[in-house]
Amino acid sequence: MLKRLNTTKFISIAVLATILIGCGSTPSQIKPKDTQVSLVSAPLQPADYLTKASSADNAEIQNRYALLAAHAFINQGDGNAANKTLASIKSNLVQKTELVAEHKYLTARALELTSTYDDALRELNYPTKWQLADWQMVAYYQFKARLYQLTKQPIEQARQLSLLSTLLPTAQAGEVNNSIWRILQPLHEQTLLSFSQDSSDPVFSGWLQLAYIAKHYAINPNELVKHLGNWQHTNPTHPASIKLPTDLEKALTTKPYNPHNIAVLLPLTGPRARVASTVKHGIMSRYLANPDDKVSINFYDTANGAQLAYQQAVAAGAEFIIGPLLQSEVEELQQPIPAVVVTPASDSEQTSKLATPAPVMLKRVPQLYLNHVDDFTPDDDQFYFALSPAHEASDAAEKLFADGITTPLVLASNNSVGHRMADSFSEAWAELTQKPAEVHYYDPGDKMKVTVQKSLGVIDSKERIARIKALLGSKVKADFRSRRDIDAIYMISGNKDLPLLKPFIDVNFSVFAEPVPLYTTSRSRVENTSREVSQELNNLIISDIPWLISSNNETQLVEQLWPTWSFGQKRLYIMGYDALELVGKLAQMRALPGYQFSGRSGMLSVAPDGTVNRKLSWGRYQRGSLRPQ
Repeated sequence: MLKRLNTTKFISIAVLATILIGCGSTPSQIKPKDTQVSLVSAPLQPADYLTKASSADNAEIQNRYALLAAHAFINQGDGNAANKTLASIKSNLVQKTELVAEHKYLTARALELTSTYDDALRELNYPTKWQLADWQMVAYYQFKARLYQLTKQPIEQARQLSLLSTLLPTAQAGEVNNSIWRILQPLHEQTLLSFSQDSSDPVFSGWLQLAYIAKHYAINPNELVKHLGNWQHTNPTHPASIKLPTDLEKALTTKPYNPHNIAVLLPLTGPRARVASTVKHGIMSRYLANPDDKVSINFYDTANGAQLAYQQAVAAGAEFIIGPLLQSEVEELQQPIPAVVVTPASDSEQTSKLATPAPVMLKRVPQLYLNHVDDFTPDDDQFYFALSPAHEASDAAEKLFADGITTPLVLASNNSVGHRMADSFSEAWAELTQKPAEVHYYDPGDKMKVTVQKSLGVIDSKERIARIKALLGSKVKADFRSRRDIDAIYMISGNKDLPLLKPFIDVNFSVFAEPVPLYTTSRSRVENTSREVSQELNNLIISDIPWLISSNNETQLVEQLWPTWSFGQKRLYIMGYDALELVGKLAQMRALPGYQFSGRSGMLSVAPDGTVNRKLSWGRYQRGSLRPQ
């Protein structure tokens, strides 16, 4: 049985037999001598091994049984007992490479349970000169990869898996190679490029170079094919050269969208026209930034129905459709659209008359919806791009986790958006940590202060003080104490609540507690950008689209053209800008889930179901201004 980590199973149990049979240098692993004790697995109880160790008359055999006892303790999750057992034999450990390596390995396993992952990594360091059996090196690389995963070091995690795959049979090596590819795909191309220069490990460097090529040339199939051919010529024996990753093969056969007639469906009239106009301005700004005489953009009003606008666009020869914007309109277009005859509008009426629907349905045109729906059937030519508050909250959970936060407190507005964002944060946090997030909902006004004090434990502290004074007299001096078991607060609030919510939090941290980092969402961003207001928000960490985190020539120009626009309108403007930018990239982004496009609205990627995911930027208020973090 292969020595495995309880929580990581990259390799199947059956692999061990193949490894041991093929390990000619260690025949004792196949047929051990009577005086030999195998360390491969520890299926018995710790007490059984300790009994055997106490009765052994040979120092090496005693060591082996003690190591097996420590291994059995670790299997039971008892790191303290394993540490004591390992410490008891450290001074008289037989200096045989197999035993010394096993002692280091098990010490690292125990440290994972009793100390920190960094301590375990420092212990788990085999000299390159050691010659060990394959089973030991498999366990070593596998555990080291897991520790790098837990310490959020994906490059090093992939490096260990690359070394691991060289020791495995073809089928199992293929599984590990797929894991390497999944780890490398989300990394930024500059990160991949910088690490790929290391020539000490050609196989791992080859993985990094391939990941860079796949990401950098994803939107240009001809260039992608050319550079892949060059890479395969340079790395003919590389595992990925023999068999390209599945999604990379798919990307090679995926044709990018290259429409000449683009239709945009927006509510151009009616109560939502003001909102839609910002999206329209964004689309046209992107077009004018790089005009193409071969491409036409036509706008269709959805005020009289999204299906009617869609039919008009298709009848006019649209090859790609952007929109509609409203969720109800997206839901409307999820239904089959009948093929009808559209009567052109007269100059006076500006209306369209529909004939009786034909029994056939319209052929679907590739489409980028500017919103999302909860339930939909994925289609290869349909994509969903939304400024989703729920997605922003789940992204925030990843940010806090990456920052080393372990026990966040969530303060959310008691309304539908607040509940939806808090639920999204909680789900993401539970997936990352296997622990629930603590959430408190507040109502506006005086109730907000009460919720803050209750969530920070201040009310309980003041009640205890009141009871003590009642017993000992009012002259007793005491200050309230706030909780010390939280290490961050994530505020889900509107921009009208934030100027009250943050001060309430600040004043309700006791003098005995160190203030914790405060995070919030783009919805909280205060429209007043004066230095005085920003100073009141000092040290607040906020998520927003990259375009709005720091001022640039574009933001200044938009401010001059539309000085009354709110932050929300500017985000919709950038959404329109990125929507047109994405058209020629969507197919390749979907084929390569790890491919990311650095848009003005965030770091964008496309999930297999067609959802455009956004990773926002983060800024911190410092000395009266918002600065990129």
